Amino acid sequence: MSLIKDQDVLFHPVPLGNLIIPTRIAMAPMTRAFSPNGVPDENVAAYYRRRAENGVGLIITEGTAINHPSAVSHQDIPRFHGEDALAGWKQVVDEVHQAGGMIIPQIWHVGGARKIGDLPNEKELPISPSGLDLTGTKVTDPLTEEEIKQIIAAYAQAASDAKKVGFDGIELHGAHGYLIDQFLWEKTNKRTDKYGGDLVERTTFAQEVVKACREAVGPDFLIVFRYSQWKLGDYGAKLAHNSEELKQLLQPISEAGVDVFHASTRRFWEPEFAEESDTWNLAAWTKQVTGKPTITVGSLGLDHAFRDENGAANETSISENIEKLISKIQQDEFDLVAVGRALLADPEWASKLKDGALEKAVPYSQESIKQLT
Repeated sequence: MSLIKDQDVLFHPVPLGNLIIPTRIAMAPMTRAFSPNGVPDENVAAYYRRRAENGVGLIITEGTAINHPSAVSHQDIPRFHGEDALAGWKQVVDEVHQAGGMIIPQIWHVGGARKIGDLPNEKELPISPSGLDLTGTKVTDPLTEEEIKQIIAAYAQAASDAKKVGFDGIELHGAHGYLIDQFLWEKTNKRTDKYGGDLVERTTFAQEVVKACREAVGPDFLIVFRYSQWKLGDYGAKLAHNSEELKQLLQPISEAGVDVFHASTRRFWEPEFAEESDTWNLAAWTKQVTGKPTITVGSLGLDHAFRDENGAANETSISENIEKLISKIQQDEFDLVAVGRALLADPEWASKLKDGALEKAVPYSQESIKQLT
C-alpha cells in the first residue's frame, strides 16, 4: 500500500488541554485482563511502550478499577488503587514517556453490568443507580445518596493518584452502559431524587464525578470524558436523538470540568443524526455543541467493521476509510482518532501507516491477538 494522500496530517502534533500530543493517533482502551490479581506488571508496561514507540501519540489504557469492591468483573483487570498496582502503573507511565508518548488511564466502574458472583470479590453484589441491570431488570437495591458520595470520592482519589504517578491526564469511562452511563440512560436510571429525572437532571452524577476529579487534580490536568449512545447488548440505544438533546446532555458535563470528549461509536464514518447532517459523526457533533476537542473511534484499520444492528458484517476498505478520516480532520470535525483492534493485532500499525506499508500490518483476527503483544 502506497502513501495515502495527506496522511502526514495524522502525524502532526495536536494540542489537547495544556498538552501537545505528538500525533493524532490514540490507542483506544481495550480490556485485556492481563494484570495478575489486578497489578500491571512489566509485560503490561512493555505492551504499551511498543505502541508509543511506533507512532501512537496518546495511550488510553484499558479500563482500571476505582477503589470500590464491585468496580469490575475479573480478578486480572487492573486496579487503580493499592500501593502494588500504583507502583505497576508508574512503571507503565515511565516506559511510555521514555518512548516519546503520552498516557492516560481510563478510570472505570462497571456498575450494573457486573454479574452476581463475578471476580474479584465474588460475594459483592453489582450496583447501579436504580438497582437495575442493562435489561432494566431489578437485581439489587438502588444506591443510597451516601453510597453515591463514597463512589464519587473513589473516582476523585483515582484521579489524584493518576497525577501523583505521573500520568498525563485521565479518562472517565462514561460509555457503553457502565456506571456513569447508567445514570445518564433513562432505561437504567429511574431515580426520583436529584440524580434522576429528565435528560439534564440525569447528568448530575457525571457532573459531580467530573467536578470531584477536577478539584482533586487542579485546573491544568487533562480530563477526558468517554461516552456513547450504544450500550452493551443494545447497539440501537440513544441518549440523545438530535443535536439539541446532545447539547442538553453534554453541556453540563463539559462545564463541570471536561477538557476533551471521546465519542465512542462502532463505525466512525457513519452520521449520527442523518436528518441533520449526512457527514457529521458523534465526535463532530460533540465538538460542535460543546466547543471542546474530541476523539473519534470506530473500526479504523479494519477490513471488516463492527457488525451492524442486524448482525451483518460490514466490509470496508482500509485505505478509503483512512482517506475519509483525514478529510474529516482537515475539516476540523474532530481532533484525534482512537484505534483499537488494529493496534491490538499489530503494535507497529501506526508506524506502518506512516511509512506507507500497511500491507505489512498484521490484520486483526482471533488468531492474531492470541499473543496480545
